[in-house]
Amino acid sequence: MKVGRFQVMATLQAARAYVLGLPLESAKSFGLNRAIFYAAAKKGFTGARKKPYPSEIRVKKPLPREKVEKIKESFEIFQLGDEMAYSVIIDGKRYFVIGNEVQTEEDFEKNIERRFGGKFEEAWKEALEIVKSCDRGVLLSQRYFFETVYKPRRDQLARKWSELASGQTS
Repeated sequence: MKVGRFQVMATLQAARAYVLGLPLESAKSFGLNRAIFYAAAKKGFTGARKKPYPSEIRVKKPLPREKVEKIKESFEIFQLGDEMAYSVIIDGKRYFVIGNEVQTEEDFEKNIERRFGGKFEEAWKEALEIVKSCDRGVLLSQRYFFETVYKPRRDQLARKWSELASGQTS
């Protein structure tokens, strides 16, 4: 399968969140959340409300009603540097929400990691190296991260990681 800009964004954003201190499962949720956010922004946010309503947040797996209510009560705005995202707490872990859908590490695996054909760990290590080489101020800025980390590398990483996933080497 081809690794595209969406997967590059999610991986770099997850690495950014991880380096800035989020636990791995929360970092993966943040990465997928930001990739969805930027994809929606590129399309002009058609059909999207500005803010999800806690009462409408959907959890994909069936849960007891009491647990769902507790999740909805945990709904809050989370700030990573100057970037804000909606989040909830599930089983003591922070997960991010967009379009009333919770992004979990399982969603990250399904939508991002599988595209790497079993080679995600290699790409993850590279993403961590890229992010760790950046000034902390760049990581804390939504704009600077996008402009100086993601944008200049997105097509190169998409090609490189697609080759990695397919078993080709440059």
